[in-house]
Amino acid sequence: MSSVCSEVLGRRYHDGDVIIRQGEPGDCMFVIQEGRVEVLQRRGGKEYCLAVLDPGDFFGEMALFEQEVRCATVRALGDVCVLTIDKRIFMQRMHEDASFAFKILKRMAHRLREMEKVLTHLADADRFELASFEPTSWGADAANKRT
Repeated sequence: MSSVCSEVLGRRYHDGDVIIRQGEPGDCMFVIQEGRVEVLQRRGGKEYCLAVLDPGDFFGEMALFEQEVRCATVRALGDVCVLTIDKRIFMQRMHEDASFAFKILKRMAHRLREMEKVLTHLADADRFELASFEPTSWGADAANKRT
């Protein structure tokens, strides 16, 4: 691995190492510098792979916006180097570099669009009914607009 992943700048993980675990509290996000990770979610005793992320991708960002536990586990696929960004550093970077903020928002919007495609596909296949969502799943504002 390159010198980018020094003890000061990042942390190394090896194949199969858990970087974050579903259900645990979080207070930072991670940026992949080297290697790949898989994003896993456990439901009903089964583990599902939601995504595989590459260098330049980030994960765990929801912890900076919400006071919720991690919604997925992220595990190293081979040797991985990640940078940790806490809320203070994140906010500082947002103020200093508008392109940083744009990149984060663009990626989050892409993830939402992909989720919408999956939900639409499931609804079209009659395996999933969007109307069964609780209003809190979409946010109180969206629920109020539908009624």
